[in-house]
Amino acid sequence: MLMDLSDADQSDSGMESLTASKDDTPERRPEDISFITPVPVQVGTSPTAGTPPYITLKEYDDEPDETLSERLWGLTEMFPECVRNGTYTATTKTWSGVKSLYQLSRSVMWVVASSSVILFAPVIFEVERAQVEEMQKSQQKQVLLGTNTAMSGPTPGLPPMPR
Repeated sequence: MLMDLSDADQSDSGMESLTASKDDTPERRPEDISFITPVPVQVGTSPTAGTPPYITLKEYDDEPDETLSERLWGLTEMFPECVRNGTYTATTKTWSGVKSLYQLSRSVMWVVASSSVILFAPVIFEVERAQVEEMQKSQQKQVLLGTNTAMSGPTPGLPPMPR
């Protein structure tokens, strides 16, 4: 059984009071209320089976939306001039302090990094050279005496074996 919503119930739904309102502000005027055509609803079906009619209101936005910075700038008018000047001074001094601290930390890091390379690079190269020399000696020993003697070396605490 189909039932049309416009003929269903003639009781006051509150819409008549909205259209008969004497409040004709630009935000909501009675002629701006438009209805989507009501959809017939079948009796005995689930509420989600049919789509209910929706009321759409036209919005009047003559002004574009404010950004956060514009809104904050507008709020500054409620503070006295000395508070605004103090806040501006504190903000600019803090920002310049952070920038100078960042530049100082960059300079310090450059000095530390370059100094460590200059000071420790010769030590690292010398240790590497000593390790290479030790490997070369070990390889010479291995070639002259054989594989087992180069690896084992003399045993500590035991007297050398006679030949």
